[in-house]
Amino acid sequence: MERTWRWFGKKDKITLAQLKQIGVEGIVTALHDVPLGEVWTREKIHELKEYIESYGMKWSVVESLPVVETLKYGGPDRDHQIEVYKESLRNLGEEGIKCICYNFMPVLDWARTDLTHENPNGATNLYMNWGEFAYFDIYILQREGAREDWAAFSKEHKWGRDLVAEADEIKKTSTPEQDHTLVENIIIKTQGFVSGNFSEGDSAPVQKFRDLLKLYEGIDKKKLQENMKYWLEAIMPICDEYDINMCVHPDDPPYPVFGLPRIIGRAEDIQWMLDAVPNKHNGLTFCAGSFSAGEHNDCVAMAKQFADRTHFVHLRSCYIFPNGNFTEASHLGGRGHLIDLCRIFEKAEQEGKCNSGRRLPMRVDHGMTFTDEPGGVFDESNHGHNAGYTLLGRMFAMGQIQGVIATVDDEFGIEYKQPGFYDE
Repeated sequence: MERTWRWFGKKDKITLAQLKQIGVEGIVTALHDVPLGEVWTREKIHELKEYIESYGMKWSVVESLPVVETLKYGGPDRDHQIEVYKESLRNLGEEGIKCICYNFMPVLDWARTDLTHENPNGATNLYMNWGEFAYFDIYILQREGAREDWAAFSKEHKWGRDLVAEADEIKKTSTPEQDHTLVENIIIKTQGFVSGNFSEGDSAPVQKFRDLLKLYEGIDKKKLQENMKYWLEAIMPICDEYDINMCVHPDDPPYPVFGLPRIIGRAEDIQWMLDAVPNKHNGLTFCAGSFSAGEHNDCVAMAKQFADRTHFVHLRSCYIFPNGNFTEASHLGGRGHLIDLCRIFEKAEQEGKCNSGRRLPMRVDHGMTFTDEPGGVFDESNHGHNAGYTLLGRMFAMGQIQGVIATVDDEFGIEYKQPGFYDE
């Protein structure tokens, strides 16, 4: 697999020169300065591509070319936005960029309640507390029907929890400062650099969130699926013309949230998508972290089932606590079974079964945050990272995964090369 890294453009404090030294071959990035719903011009794409290539790497994957909300809920300007999207795809294709990761999650991209949850080793990781998530929905968002939804969610999952009661208990002691932190974690810090719907300094993020939710009134799972199919069918001719692979990122977490449907959270969802638009360019970003956060998912079985329609791989892993809360696990532990996944996807790549016979890009994801005294070697605050995208944590994970890939390659008789070293 091609070793890639998510990089947030020239403003990212993690530099391309640093990434080259740790064995990164390809860059995963986007035109983060282009507003939602506007065309990515060929000029802007070319400029960033050349900049990346000047460091001896390639722009391997676009993550993401955003799917604006109107495409998801089927707004009156949907067809116009499809044409905008198609023009951006053409421009990417003209520049030879042929792998596009996107998501079809309404309003909210990935979600966590705590961005600095302490591990037993003293480092921190991203964490989901379902009780706090329910509290946010019921008492901060004050969404109509939230209590009923969380009561049903509690009964559906056999965790021995009453999440409505937990939310009520949190309400008794919660402070404005704690509420603010929860809003920042759920709406701002995990979304602003991903979806573009929110940004640092938004004066009324909760109301903005409510307004976005209103757009989806009457949109159930079936309707969201129909809208996804409509959009995919419209863009496939461009993908065929330029041999561009579209790879949907799974829902994270893989459960319905805030009354919104989720349609890429389990094996049957993926199979529906592949059957609905049976074009080889319609495929999957296999995010082991997102899948492993769902107790219903078997990552190894899913990797075997969908390897030939996987165009991009995110290697991370989650651990689910007995009460249903989950956190990022070690990249060699948890429910993701990344060693098995490396075997599956490395074999699929060698057989030319994925990513149109091209190398299969892989990136590590959501590394832990090392902690230290201010200014210490492990003080990650110096790097100005986005949530889950540390330098040292991802570099540590990259080292682990490169070791796994080297071992798997040896098993398969594949010559392993570490970029940047004299191997002869």
